Amino acid sequence: MTVPDPVHVVVPGDIDDPARPSGGNAYDRRICLGLPAAGRPVRELAAPGPWPYPDAAARADLDRLLAAVPAGSDVLLDGLVACAAPDVLAPHAGRLRLVVLVHLPLGDEAGLAPETAAELAARERAALHAAFAVVATSPWAARRLAEVHDLAGVHVVTPGVEPAPLAPGGDGSALLCVGSVTPTKGQDLLVEALAEVADLAWTCLLVGPLVRDPGHVAAVRALLERRGLAERVRLTGPRTGPDLHAAYAAADLLVVPSRRESYGMVVTEALARGVPVLAAAVDGVPETVGCASDGRVPGLLVPPGDVAALGVALRRWLGDPDLRETTRSAARERRADLDGWEVTARCLTQVLAGTAQPGTPG
Repeated sequence: MTVPDPVHVVVPGDIDDPARPSGGNAYDRRICLGLPAAGRPVRELAAPGPWPYPDAAARADLDRLLAAVPAGSDVLLDGLVACAAPDVLAPHAGRLRLVVLVHLPLGDEAGLAPETAAELAARERAALHAAFAVVATSPWAARRLAEVHDLAGVHVVTPGVEPAPLAPGGDGSALLCVGSVTPTKGQDLLVEALAEVADLAWTCLLVGPLVRDPGHVAAVRALLERRGLAERVRLTGPRTGPDLHAAYAAADLLVVPSRRESYGMVVTEALARGVPVLAAAVDGVPETVGCASDGRVPGLLVPPGDVAALGVALRRWLGDPDLRETTRSAARERRADLDGWEVTARCLTQVLAGTAQPGTPG
């Protein structure tokens, strides 16, 4: 039996850093684990550096990694690396089949100066046009990339989710928000909304890395003090493995106040446990939240960036037992429709083999 050629997978050097877990890193790690089971061996290439703002050393390291890959090989590159260094990719594009995986368009991160966003978008455009194929992690992201960068076809390979036990559910007062504490994830918006329901009983955990934007973390802490919520809202730092599972299991509601979100893996992680979701209806989030077979939404969607609407939704959730029961029931039904990571790996294998149709969600 012939052994397929390996896929060389270029990932950020901090992919397994416990202080910096992210949806993108989790996706990359699951792909590296899942592709061999789907029929494609993997050779992982870690690219150290401050991506997506590489210094000269990071660019040189990436160039050396690609130069060592045999001609004609499939190379799958995380977009955080590839889209930041199109000048490094270009000399290798003719001899390697470069496939770029984009989690969120670089210029779409919240809080960027306009000139920085424009520079990142220009780099991304050049990198994606040099690639053999482009993969996005949600239908929204594929549409966004095609529109912004004038791409003829972008493949969609959505994240999977691990099966998990049902969360028992309580009185609705245990709120959870998971994500790096950055402007993009919008924890500051959530704190302002929580201040609007301070008269009600609730607690909230903000789970996620505190090192990606220290200035924003400091601003969130100051906002908690100013709003008198420091005793009720706790920034836990990153949690992974059993600690993260425990946080989901203890939650009544996941809150996703993001300003930008191409997919929202935390949404499906909550739904996999039957935990309803209150989310900003931004970018790819509504598609990820989905609905039960009878059309019920497994949670609540509010306009993005709208603190007042988020506060109103929190008050509804906390004050309406029937709403909590209805959305919890819908979340438990939606749970059965979620795909596992083996589906993600199989779909990506088809992209690498050239047999997948662009735009078809995996």
